[in-house]
Amino acid sequence: MIPLCDPERCAAAGCSATVCVGAGLASNDDVFTRSTQVIPGGVNSSIRAFTSVGGRPYVVARAEGARVWDVEGNEYIDLVQSYGAVILGHAHPDITAAVTQAAAGGTSYGAPTPREMKLAEAITDRVGSCEQVRFMNSGTEATSTAVRLARGFTGRDRVVIFHGNFHGATDALLAAGGSGVATLGLPGTAGVPAGAVAETMVVPYNEVPHLDDSVACVIVEPVAANMGVVAPDAGFLQGLRDECDRVGAVLIFDEVITGFRLGLGGAQARYGVWPDLTTFGKVIGGGLPIGAVGGRREIMETLSPLGPVFHAGTLSGNPIATAAGLAALNLLDADVYDTIGARAQRFSSLLTQACSSAGFAARFPVVGTLVGMVCGDAAPARNFAEAKQTDETAYARFFHAMLAEGVAMAPGAYEAIFVGLAHTDAVLDQIAERAHRAAGVAAAG
Repeated sequence: MIPLCDPERCAAAGCSATVCVGAGLASNDDVFTRSTQVIPGGVNSSIRAFTSVGGRPYVVARAEGARVWDVEGNEYIDLVQSYGAVILGHAHPDITAAVTQAAAGGTSYGAPTPREMKLAEAITDRVGSCEQVRFMNSGTEATSTAVRLARGFTGRDRVVIFHGNFHGATDALLAAGGSGVATLGLPGTAGVPAGAVAETMVVPYNEVPHLDDSVACVIVEPVAANMGVVAPDAGFLQGLRDECDRVGAVLIFDEVITGFRLGLGGAQARYGVWPDLTTFGKVIGGGLPIGAVGGRREIMETLSPLGPVFHAGTLSGNPIATAAGLAALNLLDADVYDTIGARAQRFSSLLTQACSSAGFAARFPVVGTLVGMVCGDAAPARNFAEAKQTDETAYARFFHAMLAEGVAMAPGAYEAIFVGLAHTDAVLDQIAERAHRAAGVAAAG
């Protein structure tokens, strides 16, 4: 068995990590193979297995700023950034200090803490639609709680979701959608019984559905960040607001990705449309596991212990995660978002030029600080059926060519590219040079 915590061997291999996690002791393949013996597929989130792009994953030993290093010591400029959670860069000193200080006081209490109160205040101060916030441990838990809360508040069962939006691994939200038509009650994965999605309606993104009084809620990614970064059409979000108001349904914005990524007020502030409930994750944990539901007081107080909708969690409001989240939000201001937004626009132009000059067809749509990638000559997408026109095989070639150039992208053709504060102009220029060479390799097949 491969030893992963041998200080002498780590030092001999040149590992400079503060805590030994195995850098220099084995190959990526060795560690991944060993992981497959004790973890299904060798990963704890399916996309990490590289199934959609082929090959085997690199195994991260440590990270700093805009870069990660694998267990072999290879350095990559990181465009994954924990799928957007690390907006300030890996191991930011203020967040690291906050985590260290919090951990010294204990890692979990099962009791209220001042930090959870302060983080809730920080969110309600910044997000106009949120009068109260309840914390939990993941974005998936946040979306499942929001749906349960909406059903409990309205006394209705039906949930409306949009084809191509992703709301985490919640049974009721893992429903399959059709191409351009509403679909009801089709499980999107094995293990989800028909009954779990019998009251879930899947409709096309960017089309306002006609609702009736059986609908408890509509849940939507205000910017579709899981199908290549697709912006909402003008009037789409307001149309959802108006239609929910017409029938008394709850409008939920899933801002697990866009919350505190597009700006202090998230997508709702950017588009001026205010939901009844909002789900958060990613950024509000400063890179640590966390989730939250926020919204109107009258709905939020339907949660236990005040109301009949149950929610509980031993680690909810964890002192380390809330310390990291507070540190992150305190560093994010309008200037930071302006900086990252400008870099995202510039990066899109750099990548477009790099691919075009190499003869590789690709577009890089931008919404605020989010950058997408569409391979091929497909027109800009409005919905998932159109987004599926991206050339996934071409993306896989580009992905591996970029990895060989020392640039890590998400191993999936529909994920966003996350530009953060650590991606300086100099770093972006470096990526663009490598992208030109990678595009040439990808174009050659």
